[in-house]
Amino acid sequence: LQRDAKGQYLFDLLCHHLNLLEKDYFGIRFVDPDKQRHWLEFTKSVVKQMRAQPPFTMCFRVKFYPTDPAALKEEITRYLVFLQIKRDLYHGRLLCKTSDAALLAAYILQAEIGDYDPGKHPEGYSSKFQFFPKHSEKLERKIAEIHKLELSGQPPATSELNFLRKAQTLETYGVDPHPCKDVSGNAAFLAFTPFGFVVLQGNKRVHFIKWNEVTKMKFEGKTFYLYVSQKEEKKIVLTYFAPTPEACKHLWKCGIENQAFYKLEKSSQVRTVSSSNLFFKGSRFRYSGRVAKEVMESSAKIKREPPEIHRAGLVPSRSCPSITHGPRLSSVPRTRRRAVHISIMEGLESLRDSAHSTPVRSASHGDAFVAPGRSGRAESSERVAVIADENYSPADSVLPTPVAEHSLELMLLSRQVNGAPCSIEEEKESEAGTPAAAEAEEAGGELRALCPGAGGLGAAQAEQVNKFVLSVLRLLLVTVGLLFVLLLLLIVLTESDLDTAFFRDIRQTPEFEQFHYQYFCPLRRWFACKVRAVVSLLIDT
Repeated sequence: LQRDAKGQYLFDLLCHHLNLLEKDYFGIRFVDPDKQRHWLEFTKSVVKQMRAQPPFTMCFRVKFYPTDPAALKEEITRYLVFLQIKRDLYHGRLLCKTSDAALLAAYILQAEIGDYDPGKHPEGYSSKFQFFPKHSEKLERKIAEIHKLELSGQPPATSELNFLRKAQTLETYGVDPHPCKDVSGNAAFLAFTPFGFVVLQGNKRVHFIKWNEVTKMKFEGKTFYLYVSQKEEKKIVLTYFAPTPEACKHLWKCGIENQAFYKLEKSSQVRTVSSSNLFFKGSRFRYSGRVAKEVMESSAKIKREPPEIHRAGLVPSRSCPSITHGPRLSSVPRTRRRAVHISIMEGLESLRDSAHSTPVRSASHGDAFVAPGRSGRAESSERVAVIADENYSPADSVLPTPVAEHSLELMLLSRQVNGAPCSIEEEKESEAGTPAAAEAEEAGGELRALCPGAGGLGAAQAEQVNKFVLSVLRLLLVTVGLLFVLLLLLIVLTESDLDTAFFRDIRQTPEFEQFHYQYFCPLRRWFACKVRAVVSLLIDT
């Protein structure tokens, strides 16, 4: 990249490489050295947005989930969205009932391995695949039953389309969760979906606010405010606390972009938004892309031959390795032994002894994580009601954006271009490719509280008081500074040769004449003397 290359240049280059025209739904995400996620801003230089040293590692993924993914114009776009939602399902971001989970997993099986074949698919073949954070034997039998009896004859494109139609009906469709705490200190996940703002707590959606009800979003430090205007002129303010100021700013920017994309009719209606009511403080941000309605109108005008999608059939997928290729043994020396809690199949046992890093368990998650693996089999089938833990904690979804090691970048990109999904080994390795992964693992992977040092409501109120005092002091300082500047400007204008009625009246007042002869003239002579002395000294030297 050239040093002054904008984010738009890189994004267009990548979409051209993928032969993708409906590109407005996608974005590029990266992680800074502090493990904070960021969306690449297309109007700014790529190099200036990166705090790390090159080579830079970024992730191409869905940024704005389509309101109706089945209505996308081109199959290549639907396929990429299918890969993203399948990944959301695997990482616990997309919650669903057991019946829905079995149907979604069966669609994935049909799309990736085709029709059921007794010769290729022995008893228990669905257990070789990992679709969710946890499995049960009853669920695996249900997946295999649907795949055998109901989906025979469906081509991959049809299975993917049916998968998208089903996923779009779920409450957590399009959720990209941001970990926060409410005013009572309870852990929560905030997210922006195609339909509005969502708050998830304890595996339940506790708030859903439509985009036309959101009147304003702002943040100050770690505190995020959402202003809502509902029916009967009822106005409420939701307050949440992010782990860090950087995370809060990222949350705010994501909210501004999502609201503009889904709510506005035209991109010309987009306005620059400030995070504060005062012009001299806070951050300013403006969404720079097209809105959803414009994207749909543009997609309807696409008239080209559909690009060919090279699905690789039985190659290892994002969900699991191929059931026909067997385990993918690593030839890398045993350099990192980690307690990798993903013993989901024989094909993943080699990951335990490979050089793949354990996915980072971020300290900002809280104590409840979706435990990968098939530990759910020990539980009774009646308890498997939702494919998630009792607390909504998408373990991988709130990690830094998955990134690949430099040596794997070209391989992953080339396989994605050809329509071949990546293997779970590559997925897991990519998720640990951040600079702080090793430190987090050496720390023992302890699960800490979401906001360290938070003392409940009292601490939150004290922090609010401190912020208010700082804001008042800042306002006083700025006010005094402005008055001082205005006073100097007035003095300069009155002492100038500017001849207007206003200044003539001021010059004729006794107070001004006294100020002019007693203070201004002596000060001007002293200053002129000093300037002459300095000039003569410079000439002599």
